[in-house]
Amino acid sequence: MVNKERILDNFKSLVALDSPSFNERLVCNWIKNYLADLGIEAVEDNTGDKIGGTTGNLYAYIDGGIDEKPILFSAHMDTVEPSHGKTAVFHEDGTITSDGTTVLGSDDLAGVVAILEGLTLLKENNVPHRPIELLLTVDEETHCGGSANFDYSKIKSESAYVFDMDGEPGEAASSAPSILSYKVKFLGKAAHAGFEADNGIHAIKAAAEAVTKIPCGNIDEGVTANVGIISGGKATNIIPDCCEITGEIRSFDADKVESRINEVIDICKAAAEKIGAEIEEEHSVLVKAFNTPDDTETVKYFKKVCDDLGMSGKTFPTFGGSDANTFAQHGIEGIVVSTGMNNCHAVNEYTTVNDLVNASRLAFALMKN
Repeated sequence: MVNKERILDNFKSLVALDSPSFNERLVCNWIKNYLADLGIEAVEDNTGDKIGGTTGNLYAYIDGGIDEKPILFSAHMDTVEPSHGKTAVFHEDGTITSDGTTVLGSDDLAGVVAILEGLTLLKENNVPHRPIELLLTVDEETHCGGSANFDYSKIKSESAYVFDMDGEPGEAASSAPSILSYKVKFLGKAAHAGFEADNGIHAIKAAAEAVTKIPCGNIDEGVTANVGIISGGKATNIIPDCCEITGEIRSFDADKVESRINEVIDICKAAAEKIGAEIEEEHSVLVKAFNTPDDTETVKYFKKVCDDLGMSGKTFPTFGGSDANTFAQHGIEGIVVSTGMNNCHAVNEYTTVNDLVNASRLAFALMKN
């Protein structure tokens, strides 16, 4: 029943609108107008004011005439950079790409389009359905700042389907890790590298030794870590008095995240003390882990609907974070549904006509059943 031409037109229109994190205004206005044409009133919250952005999260409650528990559908409106001047290029083989200078934005406009098509089919065919809650968020790409600031007293749903995953429609991530970000600043002593070489305390050397000892990669079962940025120094003839490293730790076990950051701090302290330097550190958990087992109603319903559609219904863990992490902290059981986006966060990002259509079929089926 999905309308392929409408899906592709909507996707093309949304891609053409700039929507970087903290400035999703154009996409938000487009969606509000689209929903209004369906007779759905969407309310924008004040999250933009809280996070220093131009736009708030968009929420709607759609009563479908069936007295059952409501169900939440969600996607995010922001895209990563480079995103200004995006355009959707349709190829003969059914692939959709950008022009190669920007991301495509199928992360997560493919999810937005699928949900909008599902709602459109419900309305134009007068399909009775359980109540549906819609939450389209801002600032997801910088660790879910939009969903973190939403007022969850509004939400009545206990189950959520977050359309924001790469891979083939009909698959979903049912667990995701805690993500901790840290920054360690090594403080040494500046001195002229030629005239006073023995009077300086070399902050970069301390940081470099620490980096060689900080575990990176797959460091434990279900745990990854990385040092992603190192910066310091002012000139080649000055012994650097400051050097900063930034990294992250991800784990499906929140306790392991805490123990591993303590290990990183101890390594950094030891490397600094070895040459008389000091450290300052800060860290924060950006999103917390969630796990929605296969025996939950949320997953069983997803698998049943996928089976009816001839889709796989496969669930798996992901090392990426999403708004589902935030929802779980507010008692909302969710999974992250694949929408056919590929090579996300890169200028060779792509999706396909078939994937957009199948993601829309899945959204509609989850809503109407």
